[in-house]
Amino acid sequence: QVQLVESGGGLVQAGGSLRLSCAASGSIRSIRAMGWYRQTPGKQRELVAVITSGGTTTYADSVKGRFTISANNAKNTVYLQMNSLKPEDTAVYYCNADGRYYGGYYSQDFNSWGQGTQVTVSS
Repeated sequence: QVQLVESGGGLVQAGGSLRLSCAASGSIRSIRAMGWYRQTPGKQRELVAVITSGGTTTYADSVKGRFTISANNAKNTVYLQMNSLKPEDTAVYYCNADGRYYGGYYSQDFNSWGQGTQVTVSS
């Protein structure tokens, strides 16, 4: 189907920056939206930012003004530029993609997740 590969996580000091990347591959017919979610132990996965194929973006209130999501539709890739990082941004960040893929005779919906990348912000 569709696979997502993330990169760019790591350890950074508070106030620093990181850029996450996520590339989707497989029999992709179209992508409606790609986004980033994050999860810490004992908590539910939460939305960080999402971008639609038309360029509409949505951000969690906690990251507005600090994080920027962007995409290269031709490469089925989404990016998350994270600036002014805070210790509370520490989490595993997951990429998500939603769209349609070539499955059999007809195209079918997919919703795929990446394996996650750790972001750790030290105080």
